[in-house]
Amino acid sequence: MYHALVRIMLRPSILDPQGQAVQRALHALGLPLVDGVRTGKFVELTLNTDSAEEAQAAAVRACEALLANPVTENYEIVALLPATGDRSESGVAAATA
Repeated sequence: MYHALVRIMLRPSILDPQGQAVQRALHALGLPLVDGVRTGKFVELTLNTDSAEEAQAAAVRACEALLANPVTENYEIVALLPATGDRSESGVAAATA
């Protein structure tokens, strides 16, 4: 089994009203150094295969068929990791407040 970690972002040429709203809110909270915000999606897929190549191909197919709109979004498979019983061992650090 594999975990595919996928980042989906609006293309640079597409306006990001949500990102602009976040930037304005951060400025209102006293963080004027934030000079740009782009929002997107992060998707974690669990793929039931023992082949890294098959997992990669399935993740690409999922992005192209459903997860990313090819007209307005780019996607990147940022990591393809063997699945373990404990998600904390996946190599992805979780931030907590």
